[in-house]
Amino acid sequence: MAKKLALCVGINNYPGTDSDLSGCVNDANDWAAVFKQYGFSVELLIDEQATKHGILSKIQQMISSCANGDSIAIQYSGHGTYIPDIDGDEDDKTDECLCPYDINDNRPITDDELYDLFSKKEEGVKLVMFSDSCHSGSVIKFKPIVTPPTISGLNPPQRKVKFLPPGTFLSKSQMDRLGKLRSFVRHSPPGRHNSLLLSGCQDVEYSYDAVFDNRPNGAFTFVALDCLKRLTADNTYKEWHKAIKTMLPSQQYPQSPNLFGSKTMSNWKIFS
Repeated sequence: MAKKLALCVGINNYPGTDSDLSGCVNDANDWAAVFKQYGFSVELLIDEQATKHGILSKIQQMISSCANGDSIAIQYSGHGTYIPDIDGDEDDKTDECLCPYDINDNRPITDDELYDLFSKKEEGVKLVMFSDSCHSGSVIKFKPIVTPPTISGLNPPQRKVKFLPPGTFLSKSQMDRLGKLRSFVRHSPPGRHNSLLLSGCQDVEYSYDAVFDNRPNGAFTFVALDCLKRLTADNTYKEWHKAIKTMLPSQQYPQSPNLFGSKTMSNWKIFS
C-alpha cells in the first residue's frame, strides 16, 4: 500500500525578533487534521520544535523513506524572508527563505536547501508543499494595514504580514550586500519544479496573519481549507487553486495565492 506522509510546521514565536505571529500554530493543527482525514500519517513541529535542523531532518527522513507511488505533503506557516543569493542562480539576486524558530542562531531555510532535499526523492514520489508565508518584500517598514478589521470591538486583533525583514537576522555587511530595496523580479519559490507548491501569495506580495470568528489563522490557510470542504477526491490542485482565487485577494487581504509547478503536477488529484 502506498505511503502518505505529512509534515505540518507552525511558528508563532520568534524569540528576539519582536515579530511574533498569532495564527500559525492553529494553521498547522488545522492542516494536520485535514491530512489525517485523507489518510496521511502526520508529524507536527510547533514553535520551539520547528528549528532549522528539526524541519530539514524531518523532510529528509520522509523523502528517504518514500518510493514510487508514495505521497508527501509539507505544510509551513510562519514568516518568510530573503537573503543575498550566493551561487548566482536567482535573477533577482536573492534566495527566498522560510524562517525557522531559531533563525537568529542558524539562519533561514533557503530555496536552495529545499531544492537539494526535494531532488533526492525517488522518481514517482508526489511531493506537494503548502506555504502560508511571504517570500517577498522590502527592508523598508511596512505601511499600516488600513482595510477594515475582521471583527468588531475597541481593540481588534492586529493583522500582520508573514514577512521577517532580513535586517532582523542578517549582519550589517550582509545587509549592505543585499541593498536597501529588493528588485521585484519573478523568481522560483522554495522547492522549485521538483515539487508542487500552493502558496499564500505571489512573489511580490505578502501573506497575512488574520483572525476569523475570534480565532487566529493565516488568511490563506482559512480560505484554502474552507474551499476544500466543497471539493471532492476527483478535483485537482489546479481546480482547488481556482476555487481559492474566488476568495483571495479580498479587500482585507490583498494577496493572490500561487500554484507553482509543472502542468502534470497541477493536474494531480488532491492528496492522491
